[in-house]
Amino acid sequence: MDGVLIRDDAALPGADAFIDRIREHGREFLVLTNNSMYTRRDLAARLSDVDIAVPEDRIWTSAVATAQFLANQMPEASAYVIGEAGLKTALHDVGYTLTDTDPDFVVLGESRTYSFQTITEAVQLVNAGARFIVTNPDATAPSSDGPLPATGSVAALITESTGTEPYFVGKPNPIMIRSALNRIGVHSESTAMVGDRMDTDVVAGIEAGLTTYLVLTGSTGREDVAEYAYRPTEVVDSVADLVDIV
Repeated sequence: MDGVLIRDDAALPGADAFIDRIREHGREFLVLTNNSMYTRRDLAARLSDVDIAVPEDRIWTSAVATAQFLANQMPEASAYVIGEAGLKTALHDVGYTLTDTDPDFVVLGESRTYSFQTITEAVQLVNAGARFIVTNPDATAPSSDGPLPATGSVAALITESTGTEPYFVGKPNPIMIRSALNRIGVHSESTAMVGDRMDTDVVAGIEAGLTTYLVLTGSTGREDVAEYAYRPTEVVDSVADLVDIV
């Protein structure tokens, strides 16, 4: 989503035409994001504000993928959650109880209001035996003022304090991609991943067996590609270059 369709709440070149062409041709698709703060309805509205028409059921977040993963692993369990509405809503929707009393899981997601108190509570609960789950490993999040500490950085703090490594559900874990494929009923051999990051989007697509397109409208520049041991199927300037191949 960010860096591919929008950036700083503005539509990127060709984004609306790309989504329109996908829908016109009846292609199955999902818009993926590692951002766990917002509900799918919120994100659909954010896209609509810049004239990109994506229904909320076509948005797949790390929060929703995390909730589905937990529901499959341990149905109707309990979790202590550090995160925003997107994560809490997703967990409620799969029947989870959110509590700070002997939870089965500590679930960490993205937040604008990380506090020492909630992090301390998470450390104590993990030490007491709660399983540690994190929506995504992104160490920083972009902002107009430069990179901000994000979920992966806070997860590292909890790991250092507890000695417990978390399980990350979001990209680059291919489980997020496989759950998305199952959601829309398609096979990896006939699916493409379009992303702006080599270390999350492209590697997740490769590991899940997808065709991969790197767009240069986000976090990765053309000169950065050579730093990685893997390569996308194709590098393009923006999704505008993909409209005609849909």
